[in-house]
Amino acid sequence: MTQEEYYGAFFRELVQGKEYLEQLVQQYPVQETEDGIQPIIYIKSRIKTPESAMKKLERKGLETDGATAVSGICDAIGIRIICSFEEEVYKIARWLCKREDLCILEEKDYIAYPKPNGYRSFHLIARFTQDKMQGLTAEIQIRTIAIDFWAVLEHQLKYKQNIFHEDIIKQELKRCADEIASVDLSMQTIRELLRDGDWSK
Repeated sequence: MTQEEYYGAFFRELVQGKEYLEQLVQQYPVQETEDGIQPIIYIKSRIKTPESAMKKLERKGLETDGATAVSGICDAIGIRIICSFEEEVYKIARWLCKREDLCILEEKDYIAYPKPNGYRSFHLIARFTQDKMQGLTAEIQIRTIAIDFWAVLEHQLKYKQNIFHEDIIKQELKRCADEIASVDLSMQTIRELLRDGDWSK
């Protein structure tokens, strides 16, 4: 089943919402950066696949049709913003929260409060306020390129079947996530030292 078949009349609105978010993020005022480093490295976006949407609806005890997916789950539209530094994650999140074309329904700071597996990211659930898309919701994930590298691989490994030594693998993934978070912190420290221009401080 294609996305268009599953979502039916809502598919066009979902595409518009996804494209709107893509264009919106591209408007982020990069001139505000002090050292000329691009705050956003790249973005990824998607409309949830019918299979993924139906599984999520089943877990919530809801009907599994496309219309219910649009109204019953918040991430039929998803966009991921990949940043250079952790501080940019929070700056972009604050920028999005101040916008009038989005109503932020929920914030989850998995950087300050990581998930048990080590996952770190900043999540926003946003509702569009523009007429054509009013009422549609989207999940916005903002994270550094370092943790994105970990999260992509962790996601692929998590869905492998017949995993041997699962406990050991989970421990190693958690250790890797913690090390990557430490690297993010070190890179931020280096950036601040370069800004100061005085390595003796």
